[in-house]
Amino acid sequence: MQDRPDDGLFPRALLDALASAPETPAFEHGDRTVSRGALLETIRRVAGALRAAGLGPGQGVALVTSVSPEAFAARVAAYTLGCRVVGVRPGYTAGQLAAMLDADLAAIVVDGPSVTPELIAEAGAVPLLSLGESPAGEDLLARAADGPLTVRGRPGDVARLTYTSGSTGRPKGCAQTYQALTAHWAHRPAAWTPELVRMAHDFERCLVFGTLASPVVMDWATLSLIGGGTCVIPDPGDRRPLFPYALERHRITGTIMTVPRLYQLLDVLREEAADLGSLRAVMVSGSPVNPRRLAEAVERLGPVVYQGYGQSEAGLISVLTPDLIAAGPAAVLASVGRPLPFVDIEVRDESGRPVGMGETGEIWLRSPYMMSGYWGDPAQTAETLRDGLLRTRDLGRLDERGLLHLVGRSRDVIIVNAEVCYAGPIESVLADHPDVDQAYVVGTPDERTGEAIHAFVVPAEGRTPDLGALARAVRERLGAASVPETITVISEAPVAASGKFDKRALRSGLEDRGKR
Repeated sequence: MQDRPDDGLFPRALLDALASAPETPAFEHGDRTVSRGALLETIRRVAGALRAAGLGPGQGVALVTSVSPEAFAARVAAYTLGCRVVGVRPGYTAGQLAAMLDADLAAIVVDGPSVTPELIAEAGAVPLLSLGESPAGEDLLARAADGPLTVRGRPGDVARLTYTSGSTGRPKGCAQTYQALTAHWAHRPAAWTPELVRMAHDFERCLVFGTLASPVVMDWATLSLIGGGTCVIPDPGDRRPLFPYALERHRITGTIMTVPRLYQLLDVLREEAADLGSLRAVMVSGSPVNPRRLAEAVERLGPVVYQGYGQSEAGLISVLTPDLIAAGPAAVLASVGRPLPFVDIEVRDESGRPVGMGETGEIWLRSPYMMSGYWGDPAQTAETLRDGLLRTRDLGRLDERGLLHLVGRSRDVIIVNAEVCYAGPIESVLADHPDVDQAYVVGTPDERTGEAIHAFVVPAEGRTPDLGALARAVRERLGAASVPETITVISEAPVAASGKFDKRALRSGLEDRGKR
């Protein structure tokens, strides 16, 4: 690890952590154990192969891979070279895939399971480079690579290009620079707060699943490795649900999960027992958690539950920790915790003026690792980044304890007879009812009122929602304009490829119903 002109630039902290204990395990993948030294050597080999293919600082490389130690190493290798790394998630449409692969790429790195005819067609003239045997591209792992592993990134270059899930429209490419990733909360062990030190310890055996194109997956895996832990990739051939069985089988200490996965886990645990005594941290994120289900999670899993709030544009913003939950009061469960020490938050009104403590407004923030802008979209960038602050488009408030409470999205608005109605508060009222486990609200065009409100509710266990009582609750707390025109009981909410609840699918079902 010589020749270090990088001044600690990302991913230096990770490389040094791997080099400090080369014999200890970095990954468990099926029946394989990959040591930290072996992982570092794979990073070196792939970096050398990418460099021989002409890649270097400022050049774009997309990674379309499954989840494996080699795929993780390829991402770190591309960062080491100073490339602009584009992670492509599964589940995007052909049009969305084409847009991502049009992001000024010099190469696309693939592995066998990820290569599809659609990918080959959309790649066009962009070279495909493979990790191992693949129907397309040269095998990077077969290339010899000599020379030291030198971090070559430049602080102002874009390091990570993350595309949003598209839950609020067309996916946008959020660009983070090397300077931002160097200042990232997971990448600065010397600056870790006691809470982050604890989380790194709790992720000693970190479950890694889903897609490495997700910055959340990469961030927590990197936190685990920098903290001395081991990343565990479950056997893809095991068809049993990931939760709780993989947690139990692999003695996982730390895992991330979306809210739908948490609800599925709790539903399983209601019916059967599982030994989850190894768990120290369960980080739930992606959407707000019903406070009743969060309390159930704490009761069933113990004082290990965290709730994180973040965005592709901003990274992790705030965390509700087990200590905050234990200290109470119960109202704490309705919050998303306190902002991280690196994040400054302001709550502003529609005119951009700060509001008082406890008042609701749009959440603006500043952090050292927030995005520098949307790739190729200066107009959206100018609208979102102002005076060094990022507009989250989320509505919320800060209470007297410094806890952040989310209310909804500023753009999740339904205008009924010229009256502005936010979906978030309506969902909160419905979900507060004891008959309701989950609630989702969407708007559709309406000839009489401009737009109409439609609600979908998942019943609480053993309950049958009284739709009239739900409508009255909304009327009493929010007014007549916010009362849904329809309330539909559903057994479960659809989940998008991103792992979040899919409101677009609910809205599409309403449109299909109207055509019949």
